[in-house]
Amino acid sequence: MTINEAKGVYAIAVTPFHDDGRINLDGIGRLCDFYAEAGACGLTILGMMGEAQKLDAAEATEVIRRFMAHSSVPVVVGVSSPGFAPMQRLAQEAMALGAAGVMVAPSANLRTDDQIVGYYANVLDAIGSDIPLVIQDFPLAQSVVMSPAVIRRIVNDNPACAMLKHEDWPGLDKITQLRAWQADGSLRPISILCGNGGAFLDLEMARGADGAMTGYAFPEMLVDVVDRARQGDIEAAMDIFDVHLPLVRYEQQPGLGLAARKYVLHRRGVLSSEAQRRPGPELSPAGKGEVELLLKRMSRHDPRANIG
Repeated sequence: MTINEAKGVYAIAVTPFHDDGRINLDGIGRLCDFYAEAGACGLTILGMMGEAQKLDAAEATEVIRRFMAHSSVPVVVGVSSPGFAPMQRLAQEAMALGAAGVMVAPSANLRTDDQIVGYYANVLDAIGSDIPLVIQDFPLAQSVVMSPAVIRRIVNDNPACAMLKHEDWPGLDKITQLRAWQADGSLRPISILCGNGGAFLDLEMARGADGAMTGYAFPEMLVDVVDRARQGDIEAAMDIFDVHLPLVRYEQQPGLGLAARKYVLHRRGVLSSEAQRRPGPELSPAGKGEVELLLKRMSRHDPRANIG
């Protein structure tokens, strides 16, 4: 299955570090096993929550190499960059190493619809029009607003556009509009996977999303919600989602949310260290106490949160 047909959960993988800031390359295999065991049907690496901006070029290539060597599911690689030259290098290296596609967010200086459409045409001209492309629509981070009409233009003009990573907020009506255009044939089919830490995943699935491309300390929950929704049982999906919503909300905190996620993954034995590479905030003792309280409360309804 190509990524334009992707359904399910593409987990945004964290990048494991040692306490001193070195990349824990040996820990990548354990991460791949964890996400596969959780039911993820794909991985996305070197995204914002993968701390890609803190890696140099050689480190980024080696991280891709390690994930590709261990992953049993398709891998999408984030290659966003202020310049096309480093984007091209990383995209072509990723594909040579076996990636299923690459993800690019719009440059933050884009303002008009024509600028946004032109930017993605230039991206594909730079990296290669045969590389499957994931459009990252995350206006809260990039300050670039892509209307449904702009997304339709980009997708229809560029056959390599295979997936939308939908992270608009509010953005539920955008999913409805895109699906309506796909139904009437004015937008060719692409996969729509949703991000934002899963904060609206239950409702996004009800609007017609194909799944999630996001991270969370319990990716099993994301898989369960998507599976129930795809089976047509939105109420069951919401029941599962509601149990985890307090921790999902906690992970929404800019910067600190990744610290919370890594703390829980460390507590679960997935990471050998909860460290982020500097600069990056750390959870205070009070913050860790709050996360522990949330885990305790979650465990009353989901035994997976009972991590000792």
